[in-house]
Amino acid sequence: MLHTLPHATPVHTPRHTRPARRGRFIATAALGAALLVTGSAIAAQAETESATHATAASAATAPELSIPDAVVNEAKSTIAEANAVLDTAVEGVDTGELRDYVHKLSNYDTMPQVKVVGLVDAAAQEAQEVVAQTAQVKADAARQAAEEKRAAEEKAAAEQAAAAERAAAEAAAAQAVANASTPQGAQAAARDIAAADYGWGADQFGCLSSLWMKESGWNYQAMNPSSGAYGIPQSLPGSKMATVGADWQTNPVTQIRWGLDYISRAYGTPCAAWGHSQATNWY
Repeated sequence: MLHTLPHATPVHTPRHTRPARRGRFIATAALGAALLVTGSAIAAQAETESATHATAASAATAPELSIPDAVVNEAKSTIAEANAVLDTAVEGVDTGELRDYVHKLSNYDTMPQVKVVGLVDAAAQEAQEVVAQTAQVKADAARQAAEEKRAAEEKAAAEQAAAAERAAAEAAAAQAVANASTPQGAQAAARDIAAADYGWGADQFGCLSSLWMKESGWNYQAMNPSSGAYGIPQSLPGSKMATVGADWQTNPVTQIRWGLDYISRAYGTPCAAWGHSQATNWY
């Protein structure tokens, strides 16, 4: 059996409740506006703080160009002292690094204090090194100069001594020539040379004395007019005696030395030569 449901009675919303909904819209809009204002203020504050931090960071990293007068004076003093060291440096000393320090330090007014102080210390230390090197180079040069001077003095002394010896030898030779210019002097010279160079004693000298007395009378200027034989030993020709000395015509000692050598080579001893001369009338 079908039951007929009762008709629902429609419910009507009272009109006085609608303004409340509009109020919620207004309140929500006001809240959004307030949030927007607050967000803008926060963003503005954040931007301001960011700019402040950036300025502070920039200020922290910017060089401090204002340095104390004491540091400035030390920089200037170091530059002056370094330049003085460079002026006294000599060839052979490496001054490149010190010059570089001086160049950098001359711009002290554009650098932070800590960098200026560091350059001052480095320049001072390098200046000491240049001073030490300069002293060493000068000492080496002085030592070398002293050695060269000593060597020159020794050489000069040796040359003087050698010249004195030559002069003495020449004087002795001249005296020997003068002494041998007489027959007696020539015999004395021949006796000494025969004993010193050949070991011939008095017996051999007796034969030699007789031989050359027969040939020339011990006259260093004697010349055979027929044969051209010349001098004390009567060399034929006389120019053979040039093998001993170019002064064979005027020096009796040169003639004696040649004559003794000839006898030694041709006969062995003066007595053998004298025996041949007695047998053949020549030797």
